[in-house]
Amino acid sequence: MLTILFTICMIWFIGKFFVFGLKASWGILKLLCTVVFFPVILIGMVVGGLVYIALPILILGGIIALAASKS
Repeated sequence: MLTILFTICMIWFIGKFFVFGLKASWGILKLLCTVVFFPVILIGMVVGGLVYIALPILILGGIIALAASKS
């Protein structure tokens, strides 16, 4: 009986840490994408001669960031 109780509690405990790990990794991934990947992609597009595509994406990203900071 104690083994079954221990197993149930261990599955619950591991499940909680798994959910916590998913939430933490999602937050880190969002930060990494907005701080590192998005600017590097835009700089690469400008260096590659795609200014006409990079500029509207930059403006759209700025509008989204401005709208997200207001709410």
